[in-house]
Amino acid sequence: MKKLAIAGVLICMIMACKQQTKLNGSTGDKNFATLCDRYYEERIQLFPLEATFAGDDRYNDLLPNDGSSAFIKQSKDFYKKYLNELKEYDRNGLNDNDKISYDVLKDQLEVGLEGLNYHFEYLPFNQMFALPLTIGQLGSGTGAQPFKTVKDYDNWLKRISAFSVWADTAIGNFKKGIQAGIVFPKSLVVKIIPQMQSMVVADPKRSLFYGPISTMPASFSDADKKRFTDEYSKAIINQIIPTYKKLGDFLQNEYLPIARSTSGFSALPGGTAMYTYLVKQQTTTTKTPEEIYQTGLKEVARIRNVMDSIKNKVAFKGDLKAFFEYMKTDPKFTPYKTPKEILDAFENIHKRMEPNLEKMFKNKPKTPFEIRQTEAFRAASASAEYNQGSADGTRPGIFYVPILDATKFNTTSGMESLFLHEAIPGHHYQISLTQENTSLPKFRRFGGHNAYVEGWALYCESLGKELGLYTDPYQHMGALGDEMHRAVRLVVDVAIHTKGMTREQAIKYMMENEAISEEGATAEIERYMAIPAQALGYKIGALKIRELRTKYEQQLGAKFNIADFHDQILKDGSLPLSVLETKMDTWAEKQK
Repeated sequence: MKKLAIAGVLICMIMACKQQTKLNGSTGDKNFATLCDRYYEERIQLFPLEATFAGDDRYNDLLPNDGSSAFIKQSKDFYKKYLNELKEYDRNGLNDNDKISYDVLKDQLEVGLEGLNYHFEYLPFNQMFALPLTIGQLGSGTGAQPFKTVKDYDNWLKRISAFSVWADTAIGNFKKGIQAGIVFPKSLVVKIIPQMQSMVVADPKRSLFYGPISTMPASFSDADKKRFTDEYSKAIINQIIPTYKKLGDFLQNEYLPIARSTSGFSALPGGTAMYTYLVKQQTTTTKTPEEIYQTGLKEVARIRNVMDSIKNKVAFKGDLKAFFEYMKTDPKFTPYKTPKEILDAFENIHKRMEPNLEKMFKNKPKTPFEIRQTEAFRAASASAEYNQGSADGTRPGIFYVPILDATKFNTTSGMESLFLHEAIPGHHYQISLTQENTSLPKFRRFGGHNAYVEGWALYCESLGKELGLYTDPYQHMGALGDEMHRAVRLVVDVAIHTKGMTREQAIKYMMENEAISEEGATAEIERYMAIPAQALGYKIGALKIRELRTKYEQQLGAKFNIADFHDQILKDGSLPLSVLETKMDTWAEKQK
């Protein structure tokens, strides 16, 4: 899921009278709520793309130069300021909801501040998460950036005018990384270059960024239509295309020749400490990389046993690897002819489980939901993903499915589990219900922790049978394949970044343990190389939620209600796993 807002440019200095004494009681609650509001307001001015993705249009004209030394200093000052203010509050004097906010805010500030000790800016973008790709989505007219009013169109012109400055800073940081020995592997750089080159076109009308002109509202005056057509064409010719060309040329001519042959962070100066930090940030735990690696090995062995039982159930003669190959290559598993048939098949999954959803969930999001094919410009390197809707419901939550060739789309890839994870009740329920919950402070409504968000979505995959899915053994096998995929990640992510495992060895390990093509395994392993530790959050989070459910089922017996449990997991928004467990234990005690 790409829910990653990229850091922003301006801090609006908010004048506030600082509390000098410890605050508690009801006054403390009121003042603390004000602190939370100020934190959020100041944060989205610093990181304006977070606001855009949340559906807050106030800063849609700003683009953060997030790799500049000035911005990094602003971020450090911002985190320190709010940590100092937080120290003035007596946590024990706050109400339950504010105690959770206190814990979440403290964690967010401390982790954010710690991250600035490392030079992550020397690796400013990669083939997976990159402002140049995000800008393409926003500027196409089909993403989170709205193009409905004259102001919307002017906002985009201002925002895109800062892109070339951002790119110059990114190139400068790549060069600093070269000097410091912090560079990307060659195998990743060769994937980024064509992404940049694909944006370089001769005719502005052929540019992705011409989309908003092609779909301009008919209500605009003739003068505005002409002005925007002219100004967007100029921006594409004079700013956008030259910027992408500059990035592509630099990566091709200067960066690629010095890119490294190694795969993991441990090959970088200080890389082991960088990776250990990322593990903490992405899992919201104190688990060591080695602990996670050992958990991964155990999970891989456990899931293989279940897979073997299904292979035997369908009377397949041969080993598990042969069964994977059969599922990948037998024509009966590729029945589709058009992208529409694939999208309709996902909608059918939705309809089949709706009756059971009502039994397992008390609350359903008001935010609309859509299934769409991933745009062609990014489909080749994209995974299926969920893009959150806006809090006011004007922009739907979107489940994107990349379809390069419908005739090769394999049903055993785990379509049912994929829908449970990326769409309903996974990301769409969790993110939408959180955004719609106005009783939460905004920094919690619109924030997210990887291990909670992805852990919840992976936990939802385990609900397939309870929701009336996985009746087909091959869909169940696909779901196990998805679970295996997350277990394999624990092994290869840690091994790549701490144990010297090569890209090729990791690809081989993945293909030995799951039904994935070499092309698919390569894209996955390169993802873990580009964004270390992010892939750990899924399994770590899901294991924690399942552990809590099992514990309360045993403790509460007949008093345990699954809909109540899900409601409690979701109702307070995304939390660090330690905060979630404390909150859930308190809930379980009350049920007794």
